[in-house]
Amino acid sequence: MALKSSNKIDTNTYEIEVTVDSATFTEACKSAYMKQRKSIQLPGFRKGKATQGMVEKVYGEGVFFEDALEIVYPQAVQQAFDEAGLNVVDQPYDLDVPVMSKAEGVEMKMKVTTYPEVKLGKYKGLKATMMDTEATDENVAEELKNMQDRNSRLIIVEDRAAEMGDTAEIDFEGFVDGVAFDGGKGENYPLELGSNSFIPGFEEQVAGHKVDEEFDVNVTFPEEYEPSLAGKDAVFKCKIHEIKAKELPVLDDEFAKDVSEFDTLDELKEDIKKQIADKKQKDADIDFENQLIDQVVEGMEVEVPECMNTQKCDEMIQDYSYRLQMQGIDLNMYLQYLGQTMEQFREQFLEGAKKQVLVSIALDAIVKAEKIEASDEEIDAEVAKLAEQYNMEADQIKAAVPASQLSKDIVTKKAIDFVVENAKKA
Repeated sequence: MALKSSNKIDTNTYEIEVTVDSATFTEACKSAYMKQRKSIQLPGFRKGKATQGMVEKVYGEGVFFEDALEIVYPQAVQQAFDEAGLNVVDQPYDLDVPVMSKAEGVEMKMKVTTYPEVKLGKYKGLKATMMDTEATDENVAEELKNMQDRNSRLIIVEDRAAEMGDTAEIDFEGFVDGVAFDGGKGENYPLELGSNSFIPGFEEQVAGHKVDEEFDVNVTFPEEYEPSLAGKDAVFKCKIHEIKAKELPVLDDEFAKDVSEFDTLDELKEDIKKQIADKKQKDADIDFENQLIDQVVEGMEVEVPECMNTQKCDEMIQDYSYRLQMQGIDLNMYLQYLGQTMEQFREQFLEGAKKQVLVSIALDAIVKAEKIEASDEEIDAEVAKLAEQYNMEADQIKAAVPASQLSKDIVTKKAIDFVVENAKKA
C-alpha cells in the first residue's frame, strides 16, 4: 500500500491517489471469503464447503472485491494521509476506483478536507480590561438578604390583600376566545408572586386581591410560547384560597449560628465578603482571558472548512441531548415541547460552534508557534486530578481518556496561560 500522488486543488482540499499492491488485495479477497464461507452454498457442495476458487468461478473473480476493498481501505487511506503529511478533518469524498483486480491490485482517487492553514496575528503584548473585584458592603448585604430568604418561613395572613412576595394559593382556569385550553387549569396552586413562574403580567394581577375573592387575569401569551397559544390573548378565571407572607429571621448572632459554622454575625459577614471577593476575582480572570482570546481570534487569518463547524455543532447537540437524558427527557420530545424542528434547534448552536472552532484553531496555532508540549509529569498530574475528581483509580482514567487527549488539554491550557502572562491590563 502506498501514496501515489497528493495535490492541493483548493483551500483546505487535496486530491490523493492511493494504491494497494496485488498481493495485499489478493490476501484481502481471501479474508473476505473466509468471513462469508459458512454462509455460502453452491450446487454440489455442502453449505460452507465450497472453496474460494469454486465460488469465484461461479460468480466471477470480483465476487469478493467490494468486501476486500472495505478490508484494505482504512489502513491504506490512513497510511496515505501519513505519507502525504495531511491532517484530514473529515471523511474522504468523490471516491473513484479505476483499478481493482487481483493482478493489478487497487488504485483509488479521492478528495479530502484538511485542517486549515493559519496565519496568526498578534498574540503577545495584548491589552484587556480587568473587571472590578472588590467585595462591597452592598454585596454582603445582598447575600445576607438571600440567606434570610432561604431561611424564612411562611405565615398565613387574613387581614389584607396579596402583595408581591407573598405566596397565594389559587385556583385558575385559562380561556382563549371563551374556550378552555389544555394545561390551563390548576387547583390550590401555591404561586409565589414575583417569582415570574407564570405568564408575564399574571402574578402582578393576582396581587391586590383577597382570600375568597374571584377575579379575572388578562394576559397575552409570548410569541415564543407553545405554537397553539403563542401571541394569543387569554383570560384566567382565578380565586384565592389562602395568602402566606414571608417572615424573615432577624440578622443577629443567633442567625449566624443557625446558618453557618460561625458564632457571630460579624464573622459570617467577613466570610461572605471573602467568598464574594474570590468569586469576583475568578469571574474577572475568566473575562480577562476571554477578551484576550477574542483578540487573538480576530487577528488571525484562516478559512475554516464548514465540516469542522458542523462536527462541533453535532458534538454540542449530542452533549445537550445527553444532559437531557440524565434528567429522563428525550431530545425529540423536548423539541416537540418547544415547537421546534431539529434544523431550528441546530441554528441556536451554530454560532457558538463556529466560535469554539476558531478558538481551538487559534490556540493550536499558538501551541505550534511556541513549541508548547506536555511533559509526562504534567500528564500524570492531570490523571491524578481527574482520578480524585471522579473518585476513580488512575488506571481507570488512563483507560477511559487517551493520553493524546490529556496532552492536548494540557497544551491548550498552557497556550491560554501564555497569552495571559504576556498580556497587559488596559
